Amino acid sequence: MGTVHARSLEPLPANGPDFGALGEEAEFVEVEPEAKQEILENKDVVVQHVHFDGLGRTKDDLIICEIGDVFKAKNLIEVMRKSHEAREKLLRLGIFRQVDVLIDTCQGDDALPNGLDVTFEVTELRRLTGSYNTMVGNNEGSMVLGLKLPNLLGRAEKVTFQFSYGTKETSYGLSFFKPRPGNFERNFSVNLYKVTGQFPWSSLRETDRGVSAEYSFPMWKTSHTVKWDGVWRELGCLSRAASFAVRKESGHSLKSSLSHAMVIDSRNSSIMPRRGALLKVNQELAGYTGGDVSFIKEDFELQLNKQLIFDSVFSASLWGGMLVPIGDKPSSIADRFYLGGPTSVRGFSMHSVGPQSEGDYLGGEAYWAGGLHLYTPLPFRPGQGGFGELFRTHFFLNAGNLCNLNYGEGPKAHIRKLAECIRWSYGAGIVLRLGNIARLELNYCVPMGVQKGDRICDGVQFGAGIRFL
Repeated sequence: MGTVHARSLEPLPANGPDFGALGEEAEFVEVEPEAKQEILENKDVVVQHVHFDGLGRTKDDLIICEIGDVFKAKNLIEVMRKSHEAREKLLRLGIFRQVDVLIDTCQGDDALPNGLDVTFEVTELRRLTGSYNTMVGNNEGSMVLGLKLPNLLGRAEKVTFQFSYGTKETSYGLSFFKPRPGNFERNFSVNLYKVTGQFPWSSLRETDRGVSAEYSFPMWKTSHTVKWDGVWRELGCLSRAASFAVRKESGHSLKSSLSHAMVIDSRNSSIMPRRGALLKVNQELAGYTGGDVSFIKEDFELQLNKQLIFDSVFSASLWGGMLVPIGDKPSSIADRFYLGGPTSVRGFSMHSVGPQSEGDYLGGEAYWAGGLHLYTPLPFRPGQGGFGELFRTHFFLNAGNLCNLNYGEGPKAHIRKLAECIRWSYGAGIVLRLGNIARLELNYCVPMGVQKGDRICDGVQFGAGIRFL
């Protein structure tokens, strides 16, 4: 993707170093690399000019915001470090194919003895780009086709059209993305979309047509996203054998909701972390801005990871959530929580835990799930330092519950109901990390605490996804 080049500030003479007239008894003193580095670090320099080669439609004010810290460097090592950081910021904008940096002594009439020039050689992306790739979701795969108009107005704006065809979901959407100059984490986006999904565990088909607007921003060590979503939902049955409870949910509804998400993530990897913690908290309020669906919804996700001896990792996870309908209208099957499957409580079939009617699972308004995991290297470490590092042995213990609450009762009654009929499972298996995209699990599961109506997967269970309990 490019490198940072620095030319010597004090070039040697053309004929090599001049040691003067030295006798036979002259002693040569070798300079230690540490001493040379010390000299470079302490040498005061001034960045006089920053040049850009290859700019076309990109605006100057956007560039100035990203490279401003380069002028604050006081020595050569600091110039190289801040130039590298500026290069990373430029690449993060998503408007350049390549960025190289050249640091040289300043030339010209106004050149200072310790002056430096920094040149960024950039290659802008074409005005229209296309992409084709595959994506892995929670036990779902999809093919994605996309068209992008990067740097549309010269300030890192982006318009994207995307079509996705998956095993359970088909969607297409048009989005506009606009970051704040000098602070890429603060950005605004607008989306138009249509999503059609099939949910065989509920004999349900759902089609969403909507528009959303969201603003993301950092605050201290947290990341926040505030979002408005307006969606026209159409629910239908997948087959004639669908239960009456699902048929009753069929029809059209209009949901307008405000939501907020907060994330604190110190993990070294989102797919198979070895250390760090994750906290996600989501709140959603529907009905306040219109529509015929009204509720308050809150859920959270907590994960802790600790590296142990022998390259093993201990991980603990806790999920939970609650949905409270507003008014006399009950909650919709499309808004409730679901539990069970290879990515949550293992040993149970996908979303096949909790309230159900005639074999169709209806979801619940409150849930919790927890997991303890131990990841170790493969026995005898085959492929150590290479392909074998992608595999880990996995031991787990999962538990959880999903139910509906009577909100006329107090908190103690709610806790007592969530503590009843706990489903849990244990087992072992193998985990494969697919880069930083997804992970695959093949586990032997032993489900316990099975309740009437639950659908289990006793034995070998395969899972693929990006979010696991």
